[in-house]
Amino acid sequence: MKRLLVLSLTLLLAAGCASQTKLSAEERSSLDRDLTTGPAAVRYLKVSSYVTPFFGDGSKRLLTPYPPEEVRLLNDTKGQPLNPGPIQTLVPAGAQVRVLKVEFPTSWAIAERVLYSPRTQPWVYLQVEGAPAGSPIILVLPPRLDTREDVRAELDRHLLVQDPAPRLGKFAARFREALQQKRVLEGMPEAALELSWGAPETIRRTLEGPRVNQEWVYPGGKRRVFLTDGVVTRIDEGAGATEAPAK
Repeated sequence: MKRLLVLSLTLLLAAGCASQTKLSAEERSSLDRDLTTGPAAVRYLKVSSYVTPFFGDGSKRLLTPYPPEEVRLLNDTKGQPLNPGPIQTLVPAGAQVRVLKVEFPTSWAIAERVLYSPRTQPWVYLQVEGAPAGSPIILVLPPRLDTREDVRAELDRHLLVQDPAPRLGKFAARFREALQQKRVLEGMPEAALELSWGAPETIRRTLEGPRVNQEWVYPGGKRRVFLTDGVVTRIDEGAGATEAPAK
């Protein structure tokens, strides 16, 4: 009787949750298989990232390039961004990851997910080198990825197919060390900045004679980085900047 009641409740929830993916069942199955089997399943972290709790779902963890207070994946009832929880560990750019599963927001998946989680978006389950063993680590992809190519392109924004070690080795030693700690230093090239802090929310560009100035603004507007001709000239981390815990 209890099992029947749970099944009935699940059916009701599924009926009330519209699917948030346009990919057919065949496309989803094929894409999941392509991304999780063979050499294609092994990738490398593009940006130094944090592992945090997964909002209200205690059975999972979140992988994000942004500090918890800058995460923009879930809002409260007033429309304000929810903080997923404190930083548990830091995983540097270049760490090896394995794609275990790609889960799309079908009506069934949404019904089974915890209410206070980004349940209407695709989830990629990962095994992450250097992260403590435990509950699954989830990379949340944006909504409205309507084609296989959309999903692959978004995954490529976070996970590299080729080992970036040769590229990382070209940076000065102090910049490589900063990447390991998710820090930004004056004099750092733009490419290293993106590997450390990830892509900004907005970029403001101005010209000063032959020089190109940029201001990278991260979610929430507290963290800003200023560059001239592709080199960091100033870092403003604002109030409440987050420090990663010691590993």
